[in-house]
Order: sequence, then structure tokens, then C-alpha cells
Amino acid sequence: MTDGELPPAPPEVASVVPDDPARARLQSYAEFLASAGVERGLLGPREVPRLWDRHLLNCAVVAPMVPAGAHVIDVGSGAGLPGLVWAIVRSDITLTCLESLQRRATYLEEAVGALGLTDRVSVVRARAEDVVRGRASESSLRGDVVTARAVAPLDKLAGWTVPLLKPGGDLLALKGQSAADEVEAARTVLERLGIDSVEIVQCGEGIVDPPTTVVRARKAR
Repeated sequence: MTDGELPPAPPEVASVVPDDPARARLQSYAEFLASAGVERGLLGPREVPRLWDRHLLNCAVVAPMVPAGAHVIDVGSGAGLPGLVWAIVRSDITLTCLESLQRRATYLEEAVGALGLTDRVSVVRARAEDVVRGRASESSLRGDVVTARAVAPLDKLAGWTVPLLKPGGDLLALKGQSAADEVEAARTVLERLGIDSVEIVQCGEGIVDPPTTVVRARKAR
């Protein structure tokens, strides 16, 4: 395998995504990311050789945290991580990709069409803060789950995401080693926004190294 070449799917994919059609769709998404994603500047060429472990599996192992039949809002969706991965491996959920940049929104629309997900996935071009403040036509948008990956520190991210949650819904923020520090820094903001429980969950132990760190913040009913 040369630098920038997409490696074959690792064996772990079968344990995370046991459904054959979903695995085939995930492979198609990997190829789309490695080609159009790189060409459009949504993914660096150096990320392609580690696309499966660092990005696709990293997101897929979190999918079981999403409740059955949930509507998910992926804030700052970018290349579609984690939202499109979850929509691929979980055929029971619906997804809104919320993305403010036109070129990224266009990419997402093309990806959704290429993957055959138009019946369950929509792309909304808007800033989350404009939706929250009623300055966008989609101001009524709300989800059972709101997620974000590599968007902003938790104290800032909370203001964009928690208001988009239905009562009892979960913010699932994919974070790194600073998760615990971010939670402490954001506690006052989270409480003010109506979050009544926060936990840090490690997903995918034995499948991805390191496991995916997720901050789950639940909005009070």
C-alpha cells in the first residue's frame, strides 16, 4: 500500500457492522471519502491510509449508544463523521447533517445520494447557532440525539447543541484525551442549559486503539 492509498477494510469491521449490505455501503463511503473527500479538502491525503481505524471504526463503535428509531442531528457534519457512519450502520435512525459551509453541504448531498440514503438523511446548510436563535428557516429542528466530532470545546459546543435536543435527549460529543477537563470546564454551562447528567464513555475497546471517548450529556425531561 502506498501513501494516500485506501487500505482494505480490517477484520474488525465485520464485528462492528455484521450486516452485509451495511458493510458494503460503508466500503462505498470509505472510497467516496478517499476520493471526493480528499479532492474537496474535507480529508487530508495522509488520513487515507488510516481512514478505517481513525475515522470510520472510530465513529461506528459509538453507534450502539444511539437509541432505537432516533432522529440524530450531526452538528458541523463536515465530511459526514460521525453522522453518515451511524446512518449506514443503523438503518432504524434518521439523520440531519447540519453544515454551514456550502462546499461541505454540497459534498454531503452528493455522498447521501451516492450511498442511497436520501430516504433517511437530509442536509441542512445553516449554522447551529442560527438555528438555535431562530435566525434560520429550520429553527424548529430538534433531535433525540445531537452529535459533533472535532467541532469545538465542550463549553462552547454545548450552546450550539443542547438547545437542539428534545427533552430527555442525549448530546453525544466525540472527544479526545481532554474530555474530563472539558466536562469540568463546561459543568456550569451544561447545568444552565438543562443537562441533568454527564458521563464519559469509552467505546470500542479491543476494536479501536485508543477507544473512542464520548461525552454523553442528557437533557432533563
